[in-house]
Amino acid sequence: MKKLEGGVTVAEGFMAGCTEANIKYKDRTDMALVFSKVPAKVAGTFTTNVVKAAPVKWGINIVKNNEEAQAVVINSGIANACTSKEGDEANEAMAAAAAESLKIPTNYVLTASTGVIGVQLPVDKITAGAKALGGKLDSSIQAGNAAAKAIMTTDTYPKEEAVEFEIGGKLVKLGGMSKGSGMIHPNMATMLSVITTDLAISKELLQDALSEIVKDTFNMISVDRDTSTNDTCVILANGLAGNVEITEKNEDFDTFVAALSYVATTLAKNMAKDGEGATKLIESTVIHAASKVEAKVLAKAVITSSLVKTAVYGSDANWGRIICALGYSGVEFNPEQVDLYIESKSGTVKLCENGVGTGFSEELATKILSDEEVTITSDMKSGTEQATAWGCDLTYDYVKINGDYRS
Repeated sequence: MKKLEGGVTVAEGFMAGCTEANIKYKDRTDMALVFSKVPAKVAGTFTTNVVKAAPVKWGINIVKNNEEAQAVVINSGIANACTSKEGDEANEAMAAAAAESLKIPTNYVLTASTGVIGVQLPVDKITAGAKALGGKLDSSIQAGNAAAKAIMTTDTYPKEEAVEFEIGGKLVKLGGMSKGSGMIHPNMATMLSVITTDLAISKELLQDALSEIVKDTFNMISVDRDTSTNDTCVILANGLAGNVEITEKNEDFDTFVAALSYVATTLAKNMAKDGEGATKLIESTVIHAASKVEAKVLAKAVITSSLVKTAVYGSDANWGRIICALGYSGVEFNPEQVDLYIESKSGTVKLCENGVGTGFSEELATKILSDEEVTITSDMKSGTEQATAWGCDLTYDYVKINGDYRS
């Protein structure tokens, strides 16, 4: 597997574009389109929030009933959630306008929206923007990057990743983009993400692969414990790499899953790192847990703890907050056999051993916690399983950003 520059336009046959529709933002692009020149197998995962935005309901229907799709149109600024029938009609109008400009069926266009909940989309602006996007498509890396920028809300940078790998003697490319900075919590999919590949694979296996890798990637990040109404992750596979179609779970399928997992993990970590107001990425790794399920629960408990997050922000090695978070996770374990470590590029410190403080160097611990990426390792010493989750510190700026988000 080889890392490539770019995102959604790296794979053969994919194009992207963006435009200024002035939906909410007045000084930047706010709509994006990803398009496959040929129909592509489609798979997706969506929010588990009972409150689902109009584009989520639209996407679920397409993924459930369509073998193929060909485009994804996205707007930022307004989420089109809690907008009732009027919101559903606006969403369909957006899809229809994009379909018209691309000369494809409306039900071949997936939609996604991100922004303020409870506000109606301006149909005239959204349809004009969707129509304009068809004339702005390009297959360049720059076009993909511009699309990734257009879908941002409170994100501070675009998230992209791409790789190349070999299947049956054919080079296959896979790339993706995502956005997410706030209202991020592990519960599928905790963001918007579009992934494209020129792999030939059956729809069933494409869905299996996406559903499987989501469990250990997008579902293992958290910024603020809030699961969005708009969480969407879709993948299009157009088969233009020319490999023999993957129709069974074999070595080729495993190679694809590894590539998809790498891209999804990178996108997920970047969203956690770019959490609203964040200054640090926190990686929580649990080792030697009794089961995989318990390892995941424990890892998430650490990165979702407000007290752990604020301690990392203040570079305070207050390890009692970590073991406290493990303790209320719902997992039964013996606290008197737990070891805790912190690690960064500045070094490693063992904070506690068998549930008791080690008398560690506060100076080194502070230096470690001052770095931009910090790993917290919890050794449960009760089994063989492990899991990793990603989050960020909690700062004053998070409150500032969300205190006046609508204005």
